[in-house]
Amino acid sequence: MEFRHLGRSGLKVSEISYGNWLTHGSQVEEDAARQCVQAALDEGVTTFDTADVYAGTKAEEVLGRALKGVRRESLEIFTKVYWPTGPGQNDRGLSRKHITESIHGSLRRLQTDYVDLYQAHRFDHETPLEETLKTFDDLVRQGKVLYVGVSEWTADQIGRALKIADEMGFDRIVSNQPQYSMLWRVIEAEVVPLSRREGVGQIVWSPIAQGVLTGKYLPGQQPPEGSRATDASGSAMIARFMKDDVLTRVQDLKPVAADLGLSMAQLAVAWVLQNPNVSSAIVGASRPEQVRDNVKASGVKLDDDVMKRIDDVLGPVVERDPGRTVSPATRP
Repeated sequence: MEFRHLGRSGLKVSEISYGNWLTHGSQVEEDAARQCVQAALDEGVTTFDTADVYAGTKAEEVLGRALKGVRRESLEIFTKVYWPTGPGQNDRGLSRKHITESIHGSLRRLQTDYVDLYQAHRFDHETPLEETLKTFDDLVRQGKVLYVGVSEWTADQIGRALKIADEMGFDRIVSNQPQYSMLWRVIEAEVVPLSRREGVGQIVWSPIAQGVLTGKYLPGQQPPEGSRATDASGSAMIARFMKDDVLTRVQDLKPVAADLGLSMAQLAVAWVLQNPNVSSAIVGASRPEQVRDNVKASGVKLDDDVMKRIDDVLGPVVERDPGRTVSPATRP
């Protein structure tokens, strides 16, 4: 396992992070989830990403139990706040009230005194940005949060937050967590250039495009039983890629992976890690062997000819529109 700085901060994270968005507490039984976490630890993964909303707060509980007994200082534990965690009007968003209450709930569920990174899970149009950033800064000063990041923010939103932090003397955002893969490159036009200038690193999710880039989904055929595309909690996100023109081009990537001696998943994860602004790629898993396969992408270098070959294969099915990064206009 290789390591990178999280943005311009002094914190180092494993190139491969383990995430439990669609697995722990919902799709995967706890014993299997524990085995996946242990496999990640065995393979040198030190960075674990979750969120309060995943599986209705259960994912944090599962991760907390799975990491119990592991030396806390050897881990980087990330979580997030924004989406609803209860029925009330203030059980959502980035107000001082919700952030403060949410961090206490996350710390309790994760069985830790602090999180290494606390992330605003979307931009909250109903809360003054100054209020959100001041609350995050207070948590840093209290020692409950070591670093602050965001997820799925636009370049303009990140830039505004950095300007306020500089003017007010708050801790700056060190990371953004966007969707990023060979098929979904919406951060490249605006978010990445700003982030490189400002020292913000990307912790990318879905580098395998919810499993599509493994090549297991075939054009013109029904998805395999038990796959994410057939699961009620996972099928909505993957639907955008389940088109025959996309799936056909993904099949054409198989010779590229074979020529490099990589699995399709390894090629997909290695591809996002070629971007120097990417600090870590989040992988999820329902089986330990998936973890062991994915982590082999760490340290893989793809030369320019390979990167061009991938671009030529995927061609027009790549999504590049920065306008696809959107937060709800009102709190959900």
